[in-house]
Amino acid sequence: MHTELRCITPYDVRGQVPDTFNEDIAARIALAFAELKRSEHLILGQDVRLSSPSIAAAVCTALLAHGCDVTDIGLCGTEEMYHAVFNGTGQGIDGGIMLTASHNPASYNGMKLVGKGASPISADNGLIEIADMAARMQGDAPTQNSHLTKEGHYSLRRDKDAYISDIIKIAAPERMRPLKLVVNSGNGCAGPVLDLLAPHLPFTFIRLQHEPDGHFPNGVPNPLLPDRRAATAKAVNQHRADMGIAWDGDFDRCFLFDENGSFIEGYYIVGLLAEAMLHLHPGATILHDPRLVWNTQDIVQKAGGKPIMVRTGHSFIKEAMRHHNAVYGGEMSAHHYFRDFGYCDSGMLPWLLVCRLLAEKGQPLSALCAERVRAYPVSGEINTSITVAPAVVLEALKTRYADGELDETDGISVSYPRYRFNVRPSNTEPLLRLNVETRADARLLKDKTEELLGLIRSFA
Repeated sequence: MHTELRCITPYDVRGQVPDTFNEDIAARIALAFAELKRSEHLILGQDVRLSSPSIAAAVCTALLAHGCDVTDIGLCGTEEMYHAVFNGTGQGIDGGIMLTASHNPASYNGMKLVGKGASPISADNGLIEIADMAARMQGDAPTQNSHLTKEGHYSLRRDKDAYISDIIKIAAPERMRPLKLVVNSGNGCAGPVLDLLAPHLPFTFIRLQHEPDGHFPNGVPNPLLPDRRAATAKAVNQHRADMGIAWDGDFDRCFLFDENGSFIEGYYIVGLLAEAMLHLHPGATILHDPRLVWNTQDIVQKAGGKPIMVRTGHSFIKEAMRHHNAVYGGEMSAHHYFRDFGYCDSGMLPWLLVCRLLAEKGQPLSALCAERVRAYPVSGEINTSITVAPAVVLEALKTRYADGELDETDGISVSYPRYRFNVRPSNTEPLLRLNVETRADARLLKDKTEELLGLIRSFA
């Protein structure tokens, strides 16, 4: 991969503005994408970051001059771009570009690229070639690509009706009951969509940090960070709500809090949704990532489904879902993928489906999760900055735990009869990520987590 474009990850583009990602780099990547994928009509969306409008303008100008039509859907969540692409496949839409850096700090931005049908573009199917072509472009990019001879046409579309309609159709609110919900958009892009969904739902909403604001006055919206959870948890208890929901900036992930204000690890939500999907699709295939696996595998197998472990990352999971025709795929990081939603991840469908589960089972969220938390306690993802190459630390771990069962699907996973762990480098930040789980042994979980962190931090 070309060293100039340090913003390229295995499955998307992310960098600090303007040093490693800026208008020029974004325009060149967009042009290379359109040329290599022979795109004639692309969807363009952007998140709330302050750098997004100028980068979007540069991308749009370059594509139009290149001869590619652009439908600009403006401020939106990543899943809205996905929906516009897979919903427009029969209408000549060839792919899409979303300008977002998801949960990264406010100084970052990036791009997610998809082809026809919202199929992901990753390092395995074109992203490296796109990066190489973009890096080779010098000065002004070509004003006309090799397969188009017309001037591109620009159209602006702000209508979200089709997207809202499909979310409601899948969620089936007629099977829900009235609930009081705390919803925290983190000043990202979720607020406007919630306002459009609200009239169709039997819920009372307590809105927090609701207005989109790229300054992120309440901190970057990343509820995986414990210090970003307090406001939601406090409001759940203050308002005696049935559940709390918080989103990251582009709302392709949602995070849930039970009626006591307790944060529910995304791992357990994967299990809940897997069980729910298998009730609708008996015997179906469910995908999960390698970081935490035992709870999901246990639930899926008991429900008659087929669990398959795949590499972490939206591009890899979407490709695998198509290959295996999986009805659902879940990552413990709170990415949830649905076959009925174009095999794409959604941050709106999971909480709606959980609300449906609450109605169908007649139990609060804490009760639905309590047994699973006891059976498979987890450490939660713990990030550590290191001063050596990740491979050095992974080799040290492989040597120290050589008597365990090793899997290298993503980073390294090592399993023993009573506990297992996964350590993997972040694809978007200079970190190692640790996850540990045990079989109903909270003491062992504490001991092994401390032991593993001690070894990893010796390289910090």
